[in-house]
Amino acid sequence: MFEMSKLKVPIITIVIGEGSSGGALAISIGNKILMLENAIYSILSPEGYASILWKDSSRAKEAAEKMKLTAKDLYDFKIVDKIIKENEDFKKVAKSLKTEIKKQIKELEKLSGKKLVEQRYQKFRNIGEFKEYKEIY
Repeated sequence: MFEMSKLKVPIITIVIGEGSSGGALAISIGNKILMLENAIYSILSPEGYASILWKDSSRAKEAAEKMKLTAKDLYDFKIVDKIIKENEDFKKVAKSLKTEIKKQIKELEKLSGKKLVEQRYQKFRNIGEFKEYKEIY
């Protein structure tokens, strides 16, 4: 991740299914993060979260709701830059994804290598929002 973060070329990452664990951290290095609308993205699975928090992996559904790992949640937190709509037609989804990738490349290629690295750094540093919770159980 350290080496990748220093690359002076645009990095566009795409979550197409389940981005989790260490892979989720690597995905966050992108200048732009795209996500299919039914994908999930988190550093921990809901089962793992439930096992740690409540010692009960069967509470994974409840954990998933608290984790805010959907495309919409992550877009609202400004972690994901664009949500790609999905439907039953894979070719249409692929075409939408291709169009968005081209758009993002066109936008990012205007930046110098140094600015790409700085933009990526600032994006990574500003991911998420801290909120103090009195009780999470």
